[in-house]
Amino acid sequence: MERLDAFMARANAAYYAARDPFADFTTAPEISQVFGELLGAWAAEVWEAMGAPVPVLLAEAGPGRGTLMADALRAVGQTAPAFAAALRLHLIETSPRLRAAQAERLPAATWHDRIAELPPGPLLLLANEFLDALPIRQFIRRDGAWRERFVADGNFVERSPSPDCPPIGETDASPLPLWAWAAKQTKVGGGVTAPEGTVIEHPSAALPLISALAARIAAQGGAALFLDYGPAVSAPGDSLQALRNRRPADPLAEPGSADLTAHVDFATLAEAARAAGADTYGPEPQGLFLARLGLFQRTGMLARQNPGRMEELRAAAARLAEPDQMGRLFKALAVCHPALPMPPGFAE
Repeated sequence: MERLDAFMARANAAYYAARDPFADFTTAPEISQVFGELLGAWAAEVWEAMGAPVPVLLAEAGPGRGTLMADALRAVGQTAPAFAAALRLHLIETSPRLRAAQAERLPAATWHDRIAELPPGPLLLLANEFLDALPIRQFIRRDGAWRERFVADGNFVERSPSPDCPPIGETDASPLPLWAWAAKQTKVGGGVTAPEGTVIEHPSAALPLISALAARIAAQGGAALFLDYGPAVSAPGDSLQALRNRRPADPLAEPGSADLTAHVDFATLAEAARAAGADTYGPEPQGLFLARLGLFQRTGMLARQNPGRMEELRAAAARLAEPDQMGRLFKALAVCHPALPMPPGFAE
């Protein structure tokens, strides 16, 4: 028996080490080259707002095949040569299989297992569909109290919270305010106590990561941009899911054979980033964010240059931005040094 976050970490580590994840799902950089190009332009503009430091770390967390960064660097080389000369490329990736694929496209990169291993200095971090794969904890309301979900033999087992945690509702002073956060979730819908069977999820891996990253950005300068899926406002619900062969699968069955993800709790992560001294912008719907960066203008330019691909390019842009596709469920969240102005793509 193991806690859900431990199970999820073990399963995803095995999955990414042994399987080609793109046989099971497709991400925005694989849908359209414009996605990476726009994020490269975003990084270049924020670098200018930082005072154009030289050198500057340009990092990506969860870089997949290296598609996003390859598109970003191509665009930067054409439109922002000073930024291209100043950046030092770093990739956060634990899978040897994916590192090999990234090295073919990005041979000048330096690789790390964790964001915390990045060298010091001003930082620009891009992360697309990275947070959703980080382990979570789940709690379920039973008999007027919260019980934690563990995994045993392919099934959930409900137990009293782990011995390392105080009773739910108590507030501790740790960097992971689990119980302070959980206490707020005991009431939903205008003060009504959460009903029997309500599930709440805690971003147990993402919270310390965001807190440490925000503290670093506040102290050393820079910004981080996260694009992922989840609600703009924290809400109860079981969002754990698995994909195998591009179809939904049982997330507890055959660990390591499917990609396990959960919705990102953007509000909780943004609150943690601000508590660590950074400013945050968003979460903003991905469709609006990309449109403000010029998604449709750039797509139109490519379509005119490649008339035979016009419908393909327009369909790809629609998939990224339309509300009934990726445009609303996916969000953009920026974590920035307090001295920086509002970054591109966001609005008051």
